[in-house]
Amino acid sequence: MVDQQKPKSAQTTTQTKTHTRTIPVKTIPVKNIKVEKPKDAGVEQYKPRDQIYVRKVKGIFQEIRRKMNFFFLALFAVLPWLQYNGQQAILFDIGEQRFNLWGLTLWPQDLTLLAWLFIISAFLLFFVTTFLGRVWCGYLCPQTVWTFIFIWFEEKFEGAANKRKRLDQQAMNFDKFWRKSAKHGCWLMFSTLTALTFAGYFTPMQQLTIDFFSFSASITVVSVITFFAFCTYGNAGWMREVMCLHMCPYSRFQSAMFDQDTLTVSYDANRGESRGPRGRKVDPKELGLGDCIDCSLCVEVCPTGIDIRNGLQYECINCGACADACDGVMEKMKYDKGLIRYTTETALQGKQVHILRPKLFVYATVLLLMCGFFIADLATRVPLQLDIIRDRNTLARENIDGFVENVYTLKILNKSQHQSSYRISVEGIENYQWQGDKKVTIKAADIHTLTISIAIDPVEIKEYMTDISFVIQQIEPIDNDVIIKQGSKFFNKR
Repeated sequence: MVDQQKPKSAQTTTQTKTHTRTIPVKTIPVKNIKVEKPKDAGVEQYKPRDQIYVRKVKGIFQEIRRKMNFFFLALFAVLPWLQYNGQQAILFDIGEQRFNLWGLTLWPQDLTLLAWLFIISAFLLFFVTTFLGRVWCGYLCPQTVWTFIFIWFEEKFEGAANKRKRLDQQAMNFDKFWRKSAKHGCWLMFSTLTALTFAGYFTPMQQLTIDFFSFSASITVVSVITFFAFCTYGNAGWMREVMCLHMCPYSRFQSAMFDQDTLTVSYDANRGESRGPRGRKVDPKELGLGDCIDCSLCVEVCPTGIDIRNGLQYECINCGACADACDGVMEKMKYDKGLIRYTTETALQGKQVHILRPKLFVYATVLLLMCGFFIADLATRVPLQLDIIRDRNTLARENIDGFVENVYTLKILNKSQHQSSYRISVEGIENYQWQGDKKVTIKAADIHTLTISIAIDPVEIKEYMTDISFVIQQIEPIDNDVIIKQGSKFFNKR
């Protein structure tokens, strides 16, 4: 037994020595070897966007969107042409520094009213976004409205989405040339009309139209119209969803106003998954499938090119196109509609939806307060403005009668929309001599400059500086509420 184990022990020792033997390895420097990094490593590579060929879809939400778009587009085109009291009803005349809003004329001194309007608009947007999501983007935003109008021109000249895609891929020929030329010609024409209408809000529309089409408009007016026409053509014709995805700040911060009870366009994954094609007469449960047949129509009709089945995304403008497309498919498959619908995250989870919630209540409360402040500011506004200008070089002088005389320049602004007459008086002094008009008639939305002098016997003046007030009251048409009082000083000679 021992003799048989010795060779085994010796063999084990030999193997151990073999495994513990150290072999020197020569190190090769690698400083000159270039290691290529993968292209996707580090900073993400920029990839140009793929052109989106929006497919036309019919449905209740698209019908609502089209009617709302048409209404507000018509309103935008008609408003500059309306007249009120012989002048343009809505005119933001920057050169004259006055804004006409029907019967209301706002001057730089009344910009608090515009500030209230902007604040009210902001909180109204916050309230609507919290309750209904991005319905502004999908139904009212000018970028969306003009984009769909430009897509309508595309469909008229180039056909449906698949035809437009094939047309872009084929080589240039006469058919492609005339279709593209007609489309871009209509784009440019509509952009020019848009820019002309937009400029009509800031300069009298009737005269602007005559000057523009008779080629007698100034270089400034032509430059402004050309600039806005180019912006409209570029934004609605070429950039489209790029404006919504990368340039519009609303798409970035709107998610801060969302909560689990905000109504948004959503895909019901519990009902739709797993996806897969099937025949109309096949029961999807036998195949282990949900209601989604994976037709991708929801992607093809989306103006921003997203897949709503991936969940809520900031690119979604809540236009409801995917919901209409999916309802059409569900109707053909004889499934229940609403696989993609306006719903809330809470409803998708099978929980109770809370319509009245603290955030919505706070927005509504602040909105009502801002409306109250605006109404109060508007109700207490006096359609009359007075500026008093004194000659600072000669505060007081002695006239030929030996009286102390002060000269004042009054600038009276009639903020109303009609011609009015005013009576001017002074308070705080007695036994004075008045040189100048005591009654003036001022045209609507006009400024009248009046220079007057007040002279007082030095015996009547006890102090070097006396507080006085100029009072201007409307006497025609009679309105006892239109009265303004503004203080000034009467200086004695030293």
